[in-house]
Amino acid sequence: MSEPALELRGIRQTFRQGTAALEVLRGADLQITAGEIVALVGPSGAGKSTLLQIAGTLEKPEAGEVLIDGVATRDLDDDARTRLRREKLGFVYQYHHLLAEFSARENIVVPQMIAGTSKADAGRRADALLAAMGLTERADHRPARLSGGEQQRVAIARGLANNPKLLLADEPTGNLDPGTADEVFSLLLDLVRTHGLAALIATHNPALAARMDRILRLQDGHLVTG
Repeated sequence: MSEPALELRGIRQTFRQGTAALEVLRGADLQITAGEIVALVGPSGAGKSTLLQIAGTLEKPEAGEVLIDGVATRDLDDDARTRLRREKLGFVYQYHHLLAEFSARENIVVPQMIAGTSKADAGRRADALLAAMGLTERADHRPARLSGGEQQRVAIARGLANNPKLLLADEPTGNLDPGTADEVFSLLLDLVRTHGLAALIATHNPALAARMDRILRLQDGHLVTG
């Protein structure tokens, strides 16, 4: 049996301000396997973004362990964590964070070249991802010339550029109007399923959450089903 793409074991995280302490995560546990799309829901301030940051090794938990594709990350040094993120993880945020001076295609090519892919191979994968997102004719446009929905489609393609094992998305359509959000989310689900990767997607939208394989709610610092 293959290792889970993501496993969280007893994740705890407390934020402190002066003498006040807020325990956001109180022993969160999770397993996501390849090909599984999981919705992460919960009220604002429940800790969804914190959980995603920890799952993506961008933030260290106060206690507990994060395993990415079977690799324990707690004791990895910064270089090893960076390498693991580059090789195993893809990220999509509510705001696209595209590089303004680069075209849509270049925004997808650059992270691949940073990971060691040749320019030719990176270009071919960028073209394929843009085609899947319906953006072939917009490939040479810079972000300022793209609509909000188009920018987010490029951001999704960029998140998948290095063929990750796990995609982490934080409100990936939260900044779009409902019609555009539904279209972009459909494209995201199609790409994730086509590539057979695991995905953990935080959303406030119950209709989008219902389209995923299962729903986990962050409640009182724990992950519960539904």
